[in-house]
Amino acid sequence: MTSTPPARPVRPLVSRSRDEAHRAATPLELFFDLCFVVAVAQAGAELVHAVAEGHAGAGIGRYAMVFFAIWWAWMNFSWFASAYDNDDALYRTVTLVQIAGVLVLAAGVSRAFQEQDFTVVWLGYVVMRIALASQWLRAALAASGAERTMALRYAAGVMACQAGWTALVLVPEQAAPWVFLVMVAAELSVPPLAERDFSSSWHAHHIAERYGLFTIIVLGETIAAATVAVKTGVEENDALGELLPIAAGGLLLIFAAWWIYFVVPAHQRLVSNRQAFLWGYGHYLIVASAAAIGAGIEVAVEQAVGAAHLSDTAAAAAVTLPSALFLLLVWALHSRYFKVGTAQQLVLPCAALALLVCTFAGRWGILAAGLVGAAAVAIGVILTAHTAGRGTQEA
Repeated sequence: MTSTPPARPVRPLVSRSRDEAHRAATPLELFFDLCFVVAVAQAGAELVHAVAEGHAGAGIGRYAMVFFAIWWAWMNFSWFASAYDNDDALYRTVTLVQIAGVLVLAAGVSRAFQEQDFTVVWLGYVVMRIALASQWLRAALAASGAERTMALRYAAGVMACQAGWTALVLVPEQAAPWVFLVMVAAELSVPPLAERDFSSSWHAHHIAERYGLFTIIVLGETIAAATVAVKTGVEENDALGELLPIAAGGLLLIFAAWWIYFVVPAHQRLVSNRQAFLWGYGHYLIVASAAAIGAGIEVAVEQAVGAAHLSDTAAAAAVTLPSALFLLLVWALHSRYFKVGTAQQLVLPCAALALLVCTFAGRWGILAAGLVGAAAVAIGVILTAHTAGRGTQEA
């Protein structure tokens, strides 16, 4: 009787098949996501502080910058893993290095918000990007022809962009937003340029699952942060009456966000690089708005107990605006491709508009927004069932 030899700790990093059956996220990927949400939580907490102190404009701008850094690093890893993950010891080790990098980034979020000092964020990015570039170089070693060229382009593009991000640390504060915009354009151009002659073998179902899992984790962090805010408000200010409508409305909104995101099979849309890139890039705003809903609920709690100097309308807007953006983007990126008829197509855009109207309901605005979210889900379910029933009768 012969025993199976142990797996080699290092294997060639070769591309996986797009048609691979039963492809699912790995425990390492889930661990990766959970560690990234630490940085998401830090960004959300700083956004709450900025809005509550009356610096909403500056806070939103810095939140957009920091969240892009978090999301783009996560996205780079996820698409590479979908194409090349071989789960050997070296791959796992390099991935853990990337996780260490995001934790360094998370440690620098407060300084980036409060002092416009991106040094620690940049240092965390250096760690992550060097690790990512080494993975692409490793893939290039096992490839040939156009695939090898693609992998080398990715490695070069990642490191060139990282060099460009250095300017964010060196330029005056007023120039930072312009450096950010230039570097975002540079980063977004790397994948289409690298895959101009050869497409990486990402797996559609795996990619859809990875994005879905990250969205779930962000929504979960949103609930956790909002729950802590409500608990603190009740314990320190005995304000259950003021906070109950916020808690109920916020919970309904997050439940509705989860339902609406997962009601359609997103992977069916990912049939080409063009569609996949648009869908993947668009998730920056989807995930950022999902995280911002929780930050908005925290702002509303602080306003309700008198800890934030905002009007009722501004506090409601902190929740209704990101919620409306979330619904519109989910509809635009994939829901609309699975809707049948005008009535189904209008549910999410109309719900987004209704959420904006709820802003002007004052202290009841968040509860009203939650009811709008629940109504959007219910109407969508009814219309889908009606369409399915009609199709069965016609058949």
